[in-house]
Amino acid sequence: MKRTKNRAGTSSGRPSAADLAAARGKSIADVIAPNLKILFCGINPGLYSGATGHHFARPGNRFWPALHQAGFTKRQLHPSEQRELLEAGYGVVNLVNRATATADELAPAEFVAGRRRLAAKLRRHRPKAIAFLGVGAYCHAFGLRSAAIGLQPGTFAGAKVWVLPNPSGLNANYQLPELVKLFRAVRK
Repeated sequence: MKRTKNRAGTSSGRPSAADLAAARGKSIADVIAPNLKILFCGINPGLYSGATGHHFARPGNRFWPALHQAGFTKRQLHPSEQRELLEAGYGVVNLVNRATATADELAPAEFVAGRRRLAAKLRRHRPKAIAFLGVGAYCHAFGLRSAAIGLQPGTFAGAKVWVLPNPSGLNANYQLPELVKLFRAVRK
């Protein structure tokens, strides 16, 4: 992996095409601790995240900018600084922890199995809320035909449930200002 300096001045790798190909099927570590305010739940790691080991690592993903601009962090974190979220009371996991080029490569059964694993994590760590980042993945996992963006009725394993758009740069339906507004609603 080519070594470059990130915004924090620490060394981080920029994956090559071979690194991305080798990342297929890899998992990445959860960023989780007991009693978080909000646990963010991505669909699954992309190949860039699988190669780097960092959540939402692909350049152009709007998770880190939206998080900062919505007031969750004092500055925009680089994906390699993901563990700093814990200090602020937030964490990140994936519904399916298998790196793919697109979420379309995931089987419906993987979403259901991911929901069961996620429920166990929530019972163990007891976050106050969980924010799913992707309506389609949320619907697959819970067997729903549709869901609205925002706070959902009821709880999941004791946590309030929010559904937010996928922050991928490929999701053209939601631009950064709209994502920031929705993230702010969760923070409040």
